[in-house]
Amino acid sequence: MNTQSLLLILLVVTVVFGLGVVVLNRRSSGGAGVKPVISEPVVVETPVVKAEVVEAPEVETPVVEVPVVEAPVPPKSRWGKTALSLAGVFGGVRARGGITNETWDDLEEALLKADVGIGVTDELLNSLRGRVKAKEITTPDELLLALQREMTSRLEGADRELNFAQLDEGRINVWLFVGVNGVGKTTTIGKVSAQQAQLGRSLVLAAGDTFRAAAAEQLGTWAERSGAELVRGAEGGDPSSVIFDGIQRAAAKGFDLVLGDTAGRLQNKSNLMDELRKVRRIADREPGQVTEVLLVIDATTGQNGLSQAREFTDAAGVTGVVLTKLDGSAKGGIVFAIETEMGIPIKLVGLGETIGDLVAFDPDEYVSALFIG
Repeated sequence: MNTQSLLLILLVVTVVFGLGVVVLNRRSSGGAGVKPVISEPVVVETPVVKAEVVEAPEVETPVVEVPVVEAPVPPKSRWGKTALSLAGVFGGVRARGGITNETWDDLEEALLKADVGIGVTDELLNSLRGRVKAKEITTPDELLLALQREMTSRLEGADRELNFAQLDEGRINVWLFVGVNGVGKTTTIGKVSAQQAQLGRSLVLAAGDTFRAAAAEQLGTWAERSGAELVRGAEGGDPSSVIFDGIQRAAAKGFDLVLGDTAGRLQNKSNLMDELRKVRRIADREPGQVTEVLLVIDATTGQNGLSQAREFTDAAGVTGVVLTKLDGSAKGGIVFAIETEMGIPIKLVGLGETIGDLVAFDPDEYVSALFIG
């Protein structure tokens, strides 16, 4: 073996031996500069535990019904446009802050538009002017309060009860209903009959309007509703005889009350008013006794109602007024003109379509509503 071969063998042995020492040193010392052996992370699978869903038992929530309480209807809603129109003016008077010439102008215009009438308006305002001048009244509120009291006082003291008299045995109370065409006489009779029946009175309705074909049928419907008897005649027949037949029927059966319808007629037709005088005269014969003559007036006619009151009173002796459609009228001040100038009490007022909307006239409630609005 030559020298070169020996040197190569020695070199290989030396390198192998050196590498072995280095490896042994790294394992034993873990010295600086030695990269740690990083093992792969061990993934441990956690078993999935499904939660058990427990449904809560259904509990019925009790339904509490809250009763609906309707707000009371204030008086103003019953008296319609007259209350609204006057209250608007009165509100303006209060807002002015003092009593001026414009205050008097506003009050005068409002009262005249409501058909209180020139005479009544002048009397009301002249009295108040004197009190303002004397310093008894110094503010708009005091003025309006005084006006309200003055208006109320003019409607006080009247007998507004429907007169069902205690008569001699065998005599029958007779109530006649008169007025022009279209004011609601027949409907008013029907409502009055229903109200009187509720009071326990037995009635006969006499269809004295023989000139309007539908009048008897309409009255017949009301008779059925109130349990009254209906007496009617031939179309175009004598209304006086129909009224008298109704009275005879009531007397024969011991009934309490006869309500007599009459044909609508214009107050300026003398022949028709003469016929009404005859009806009134016949109705007052035994066994009948006329204890009420009720003039039915449409409130929307305003001052024309005053002329009707004059003529019908002259012909039939009107004892009271039924003012219909007052809820729809801006001319409700006519009540002051009728009562002050004619001395005839307003006994009933119509404030709607149902039986309950024909009510006794309450002056305090009416005047208060004019100022509330």
